[in-house]
Amino acid sequence: MDTQNPSAPTRAQSRIAGKNHLHRQARAGGIVHDNARHTTRFTVIGNHLAQHPELSGLAIGLAVHIQSLPAGARADIKTLAARFPEGTTRIAAALRELEAHGYLRRERQRTPAGRIVTRTISCNQPGRGPTQDHQEQPRKKRTPPAPKPLPAVPRPAYPAPPLLQTATDLLAGLRHHDPRLLLSERDTAHLAPGVAAWLERDVTPTAVRHALTTDLPTEPLCRPAAFLAHRLTTQLPPPPPFRAPAPPPPIRHPFQTCDGCDRPFRAPTPGRCRDCRTGPLEGA
Repeated sequence: MDTQNPSAPTRAQSRIAGKNHLHRQARAGGIVHDNARHTTRFTVIGNHLAQHPELSGLAIGLAVHIQSLPAGARADIKTLAARFPEGTTRIAAALRELEAHGYLRRERQRTPAGRIVTRTISCNQPGRGPTQDHQEQPRKKRTPPAPKPLPAVPRPAYPAPPLLQTATDLLAGLRHHDPRLLLSERDTAHLAPGVAAWLERDVTPTAVRHALTTDLPTEPLCRPAAFLAHRLTTQLPPPPPFRAPAPPPPIRHPFQTCDGCDRPFRAPTPGRCRDCRTGPLEGA
């Protein structure tokens, strides 16, 4: 069995209640609103305009009329004076009222043909910024901010091409140790001299790779190239200690046969041995 709500009024009761409400308003005096809901050809007007305490009735009426016009319609003084009986002087004063309270803006613009025209902008709620019509205007393209420069890195004393290529290959392979160390071509070119400076100081590629990839921070690396540049600079090892060059090995000349005594001796070219060169025969 269905349950009925005895307190819910029927449609007939609702209509009777509405009429009774109008009668009560009429007996109390004042305005009686007999409103019908608009579904086409209507304009929403805020009470801040319809009940504005400082605007004249003509200014409020002109604002309502202008807000009801379609985009592109003319709303200059001459056109409004032809539409309403108040005349150009009173209409111009009313438009100045609307401008003073933010309901109207008039801007002078130059057309592509070079003419100067006045554009009327209607604001249905002052203080909310540009109208939608303004927002639809093409915006100027914003230039993206320039990338932050990377810190300087050490430079090798002799930047030989093979040394720089080894440094570049080392940097390109860092992403295999940590995906966060994926570097752009520009960043790699900037960091390569710093790696070359390490290699030039007798540090092996394996040792350089270990220094750059060990104890990485756990948080995301927003600028991995800047992080690597910092490590290359702050952890740069000192130059290797100076080592005096080893003396050249002694020269061992081949054996020669002495032309005087047939004895063998070492000399760069054939001839006499030392004894034969200094003996009596040499002096005779």
